[in-house]
Amino acid sequence: MNQKEIADTVGSITQTITLMLGSIAGMSLLVGGIGIMNIMLVSVTERTREIGIRVAVGAQGYDILLQFLIEAVTLSLLGGAIGVGLGIGAAKLTKVFAGFDAIVSPGSVVLAFTVSAAIGIFFGFYPARKAAKLDPIDALRYE
Repeated sequence: MNQKEIADTVGSITQTITLMLGSIAGMSLLVGGIGIMNIMLVSVTERTREIGIRVAVGAQGYDILLQFLIEAVTLSLLGGAIGVGLGIGAAKLTKVFAGFDAIVSPGSVVLAFTVSAAIGIFFGFYPARKAAKLDPIDALRYE
């Protein structure tokens, strides 16, 4: 084998590993998003009476929707911050113990927070819409 063949082989192995890690990250985002949606659905169910009172005193559906979307985004951004912190810590540990110079670029941190916020909005919209559509009379009767 010459150097070009070795470089091509290493390149294809690197592409395969990148694809595998990307698919694992995508599945993790999907599972995390479903977790956020479930938490928000439970929150809507437990706070049905509160939602009914807010609507009865004048809150619009948009206000309720915005409240629950902000909660979902806050929850996902908190998870994103923890993930970025763990990633930076892992990069530093890799540098110390393995001797690899792992660099965390500001662009990747911004991308992580952007994806985290998008996951919060996407998976938080259904529970927020469900909360906004609640009938105030039924919500006030809810026990």
